[in-house]
Amino acid sequence: MRLTKRGEYGLRTMIRLGVAARMGQAVQSVSQLAEQERLPFKFLEQILAELRLAGYVESVRGKHGGAKLARPAEKITMGEIVRLIDGKLAPIGCASETEYEPCSCPDEAHCGLRMLMIDVRNAIANILDRYTLSQVVEVTIRKLERDNLPLPFVKVEAKNAPQWVAPGSGPRRSDPSDGFLALLTDPTILCAEPED
Repeated sequence: MRLTKRGEYGLRTMIRLGVAARMGQAVQSVSQLAEQERLPFKFLEQILAELRLAGYVESVRGKHGGAKLARPAEKITMGEIVRLIDGKLAPIGCASETEYEPCSCPDEAHCGLRMLMIDVRNAIANILDRYTLSQVVEVTIRKLERDNLPLPFVKVEAKNAPQWVAPGSGPRRSDPSDGFLALLTDPTILCAEPED
């Protein structure tokens, strides 16, 4: 499974809306969302329309209108969002539970590749279906607090505001300790005192 840009942007938008709701500012304008997440405005509008039609996002009209979560974050799994936007989780069609497609293999029932891809699909589904939007929002906020960074939607004086990215740090490779599971399951990671 490879998450498409549409899927990535949809997940980031849902997480941003979840954080906004948790911080008491549930309604976010589409332009705010696009700017904060650095997403193309028109593309974001299309994604929000899809999320709205599926009942995940609600539109709010008026001067201070925009988008907000239509359901509690505790009731939305990450797997639901991925399947809505990107479709099947399986890397190949014959391993999909929701969008099965026969393959050209002469003996699908005994195909080693299919069996392996079913395990891949199951591993992905187990993780995405295990965690709710609320849990991802919680870990996001806890990690920002741990790293002493300003929380989104909270006003901080510019002279006292920590920077989001340390100068010169730039992009880096993924570190397993940055993973969601480590942050959710090991509270000591989030509570550790910074070293001098």
